[in-house]
Amino acid sequence: MHDVLARLGIESTHSGAAGADGFFTTSGRIQEIHSPGNGELLGRVQLATKEEYEKVVADAADAFLRWRVLPAPKRGEIVRQVGEALRVHKDDLGRLISLEVGKVLSEGLGEVQESIDMADLAVGMSRQLCGRTMHSERPGHRMYEQWHPLGVVGIITAFNFPNAVWAWNAMVAAICGDTMVWKPSLKAPLTAIATHRICDEVFRANGFPGVLGLVIGDDADVGDTMIRDRRMPLISATGSTRMGRHVGQVVAGRLGRSLLELGGNNAVIVHEDADLDLALRGVAFGAVGTAGQRCTSTRRLYVHDSVYDAFLPRLLAAYRTMPIGDPLAEGTLVGPLIDADAVSMFEAAVARAQEEGGELLVGGSAVDRSGFYVQPTVIAANEGMAITREETFAPILYVFRYSDLDQAIAAQNAVDQGLSSAIFTDGFRTSQAFLSHAGSDCGIANVNIGTSGAEIGGAFGGEKDTGGGREAGSDAWKAYMRRQTCTLNYTKELPLAQGVRFDV
Repeated sequence: MHDVLARLGIESTHSGAAGADGFFTTSGRIQEIHSPGNGELLGRVQLATKEEYEKVVADAADAFLRWRVLPAPKRGEIVRQVGEALRVHKDDLGRLISLEVGKVLSEGLGEVQESIDMADLAVGMSRQLCGRTMHSERPGHRMYEQWHPLGVVGIITAFNFPNAVWAWNAMVAAICGDTMVWKPSLKAPLTAIATHRICDEVFRANGFPGVLGLVIGDDADVGDTMIRDRRMPLISATGSTRMGRHVGQVVAGRLGRSLLELGGNNAVIVHEDADLDLALRGVAFGAVGTAGQRCTSTRRLYVHDSVYDAFLPRLLAAYRTMPIGDPLAEGTLVGPLIDADAVSMFEAAVARAQEEGGELLVGGSAVDRSGFYVQPTVIAANEGMAITREETFAPILYVFRYSDLDQAIAAQNAVDQGLSSAIFTDGFRTSQAFLSHAGSDCGIANVNIGTSGAEIGGAFGGEKDTGGGREAGSDAWKAYMRRQTCTLNYTKELPLAQGVRFDV
């Protein structure tokens, strides 16, 4: 473990602020970081204060003046080098993620690969920041639109993806010509420090210090200051719906932009014509992967009456045999929750579900061992249970029977969140009904794959209380730029639009 930290440049006590001059001494309190897998002390971080935040933002604002004029394909070349640097450090970064947040090793490595893929995608985007050309109604006029960099982008990330979610934003913001300041979760600052160090060295080697900024601090000192900062035209925030409401309101109050990726309460429908082997794997990973701590984790399962008695026993059997333990150990499928509070929320949710009429089918308890482990849990539920309409960041799956597809889709949609959804079916009409205007109301709708594990080529995000943001692929780059409509008159006349006359 200590070899991994040393290779990534993590010191016993590390500064929580980095600007154009690299990491610099901070004056805030010291926070200890312990592994959720065994409680071992991984390191200490000295948190930044408002004064240190100010230096990082000022450095990013200065760097923006130079970075924005570099041609986008040249910016893409630097991002390509960032991807190569991440490849070199993939194994160590993946292990650090497993140590710090408890993901099993394949998921830790997969997260870094996602950041690498995101860099590759952004390189292509850097040559495709395209605007439209429109026909003018006025003779001798040309109209078109173009896109310009926004400025300094604030990036706030959660613990569950301490590397990749930053990359979703940073790689795209960088090729768009923006600079950025990153505020990571206080539950996963070491991964942020290591990621920043690796990527920032590439920008420095290319003569652009300050493009990437890092500030690790309390919400009162750093988080609230950031979202109120008028120098940041865009705040991209990932976290709970409660957090997102606050961020959205504050940023809107200064007429800034918010890109919000918030909670999910994702459902899978297993229809009567589903491939049950496929559905079993999709549901199991969706519900138990990352110990249920993904925003795309499967929380609710709707199984058709005709296959319920065949499918459910197989699912419960799989749950009973999933290896729980050290996330770095080969064969482990279920690592720990992030901390003691998460275990308490898991236990409270299981108790409440039973009080509301749910039947505990498997799991339901914390695991008696060092660390924050719980049993993957399945609860037979009914639509009257209020707890099923809430998101609990833990491996709890609520199972429902249904007989009518429209009824199942309506039940899936009857929650405040709208992130990810999935149906397992071999029926063309069934799949199209699910994907139609009257089907899933989520930002992500899948057929014959689970709710979790979205690819970066598509735009990621959800509707309703999930916040409406879109990150990663497709045209998500537009969130990080400002649109400008241009009209050019190449005649000696000055006709006005809509036939207006104003002769002087």
